[in-house]
Amino acid sequence: MTAPHLRVRGLTKRFGEVAAVSDLTFDAGPGRITGFLGPNGSGKTTTLRMLLGLVRPTSGTATIDDRSYRQIPHPARTIGAALDSGNQHPGRTARDHLRVYGAMIGADDARVEEIIEMLFMTDFADRRVRGFSTGMRQRLNLGTALLGDPGALVLDEPSNGLDPEGIAWLRRFLRGLADEGRTILISSHVLSEAEQLVDDVVIIRGGRLLASDTLEQLTANGRLEDAFLQLTGASA
Repeated sequence: MTAPHLRVRGLTKRFGEVAAVSDLTFDAGPGRITGFLGPNGSGKTTTLRMLLGLVRPTSGTATIDDRSYRQIPHPARTIGAALDSGNQHPGRTARDHLRVYGAMIGADDARVEEIIEMLFMTDFADRRVRGFSTGMRQRLNLGTALLGDPGALVLDEPSNGLDPEGIAWLRRFLRGLADEGRTILISSHVLSEAEQLVDDVVIIRGGRLLASDTLEQLTANGRLEDAFLQLTGASA
């Protein structure tokens, strides 16, 4: 497992006359958890989708070790992503879902079973997805992202739907992955949770960068929420 650097440089995306992302630049590096924060509609998901080759930038670049996602020979073994739990077939079990995806990327059934145990999915691995809670879907989504044992993870609101115990578990789990040297980029709107988890912070609003710094520097004079509200102008 080799952890890549994620680099966004001058990234811009326009949908007609609307600029979803404008001249955005930031980094996420190995062994660090980078929190990607911003109000709803600020361009976070669009940025992540450009990084993952799902949306074509109008200009600028979003790269994984200086290559675009489409240039990576085996992308699932380099960068895992959990953006939307809606792509899970409702009629499949969790185990079947992981096996189908695993077959696509070259992960065998032994890896599937390892993921099920790692994410404490044993109790619902043979239940059909249509009956899952949001928290179960989140774990399955995370398991799918980890099947290829990637060096980087990109997660969009991974704690949504988790109860307090699940959130605490997720925090410990992601910290363990970062301590192994992996690069982790997480978008979130839960500032209190982000403050307990991340090492670095990127804040955007209206698709534009407001801050990119370590959590320690950004919270030198108060809480992350205070810094966020001041930067985004919401404190007014």
